[in-house]
This record gives sequence, structure tokens and C-alpha cells, in this order.
Amino acid sequence: MLRGGSWDREPSHGASLLRSGRSAPTRGAATGRVVHLIFFLCALVSIITTVGIVLSLLIESLGFFREVSVWEFLTGTRWSPILRPRSYGVLPLVSGTLLVAFLALAVAVPCGLGIAIYLSEYAPDRVRRTLKPILEVLAGVPTVVYGYFALTFVTPQLQNIPLPMFRDLLVFNALSAGIVMGVMIIPMVSSLSEDAMVAVPRSLRQAAYALGATRIEVALRVVVPAAVSGIVASFILAFSRAIGETMLVTIAAGATPRLTLNPLESIQTMTAYIVQLALGEAPHGSLEFQTIFAVGLLLFMLTLLMNVLGHLVVRRVREEY
Repeated sequence: MLRGGSWDREPSHGASLLRSGRSAPTRGAATGRVVHLIFFLCALVSIITTVGIVLSLLIESLGFFREVSVWEFLTGTRWSPILRPRSYGVLPLVSGTLLVAFLALAVAVPCGLGIAIYLSEYAPDRVRRTLKPILEVLAGVPTVVYGYFALTFVTPQLQNIPLPMFRDLLVFNALSAGIVMGVMIIPMVSSLSEDAMVAVPRSLRQAAYALGATRIEVALRVVVPAAVSGIVASFILAFSRAIGETMLVTIAAGATPRLTLNPLESIQTMTAYIVQLALGEAPHGSLEFQTIFAVGLLLFMLTLLMNVLGHLVVRRVREEY
């Protein structure tokens, strides 16, 4: 357009689109950087939290290990940090923790794996949609409820068994705590194992059926070996969960640190001792108070060791399709 003897060129439609096309990637790149920063900060929070937990355990434990040698702590067979004569051997607490954890695995592994095989290979869709939420509800029951269930229901039922070994069963014992803990971690085993089995390609099942295999043979000889990495991971996670359980064993297993493998006796786990002393009157900064952090550090190391071993086992037996 000619205005005042000179051409006044208005921006064309294509030029406006070009300018808008140049600004859009700039805004998108800025948004991407902000989102990337937010995700990085979320990951950094978990790392900082883990480092803070480890540092707090180490700092408080160092004061304990200045007075008590690591060798005495790890190899001693008597744990009595409060009553005289005082002794700081943690093996009774470790044996009680492992005893209850292995009893729980003896219940959770066969039941959870059987449930997973049924849901993956046998159950109709309607049954699967009904059972899965029920298992999730079972996983959401508070551990305090499980503890009182073991104390008030499972232990009396065990005492009513007409066998000499159950006649003098104590009210607080490792067997009832281990059984109920196994029931508590069944959903973890079954859910993770079932997810691993569902992820197995359908073509493997069809090939086995084409060769004349029955449904049970396909489930046990094809699907389970193909999903073994996920199944093993569920076992290890369940074991770590059993080691770290607190309220159930505090209520049902007792408070007697005893180096024994007899599940009919009263025992004390590491987590139960931490709860017992934390609710007591141990002065802050005293050696008795620092035993909490020493036991907590050992519990952390055991859990970390189980997770590392689980990662190595899963990497070794993992099958990719």
C-alpha cells in the first residue's frame, strides 16, 4: 500500500506464521527444562533422604562402637544392654529376626506363588477382577491389627492343637508371629509374581500347547521359568519386608532376646528392641540410647545386602523377550 508517497509493507501471513513457529520451540524448550528440573529435584530428595538416614545412623553408632567393639557386637551371644551384667552381643536379636522372617517366607512363598499361578493361568477374568482387590485390601490391613490377631487368635489355636509340643506354648512366641507375617506378605509375593507371569509372551504358551503340553505343564515348565526373575525379586522383597516388620513382632513375638531356633519360644527381633527401648527412659546420649542406632545400622545393612543380592540374582536369571 502506498502511504504518503512511500510503500508501507504490512507483514504477510506467512511471515507471522514463521515468527510464531520460531517462538513455539523456544517456549517448549523452556517448559522442558523446567519439567526436567522438577524431576531431578524429586530424584535428589530421595538421595538426600537416604544419605541423611545413613549419616544419622553412623554418627550415633560411632559413639556406641567407641565403647563396644564391633567384634563383640557382632559375635556376642547375650544381649542385655540395660540389666547388669551388661552384654552387647546382637546375635540373639539377629537370630530372632531371621527366625520370624524365614517362618513368614515358609507361609508366603508357596501360597503367594500358588495364587499367582492361579490368577495368571487358570482364573477367568471375572474371578481375577474380584480376587485382586481382595488381596490388595489384605495388604492394606495395619500391622498392629495383624499383631493382635496373632496374639489373640492364632496363638490360642496353636495351643489347642493336641500335640505335646504345643501343650506348653507360650503366649508370646515366634511361630504365631511368623505365620501371621507370612499371611501379611502374601499379597506382595502373589502380586509381583502374577505381574511377571502375565508379562510372559502368549506365543510361548501357544507353542507349548501345540506340542501337547497340559495346562499345569505349561504353567510350571514354561511360564514359571520364563518369569523366574520377577518371581525371585518378589521373594527377596518379601523377605526384606519381613525383616523390617515392627509392630507385629513387637506385639506377638515377645521381648526376650534369646539365641534359639525353636519357634515355640519367646524371642525378640531387632525392630522390636528398637521400639521397646525408644518407648523407655534411656537418657539421650547414653550408651543404652546409642544401642538403638547400632541395631538400626545393622538392620539397614541387612536390608541393603538383601536388595543388592536380589538385584544380582535378577540380573543373572533374567529372560528378555
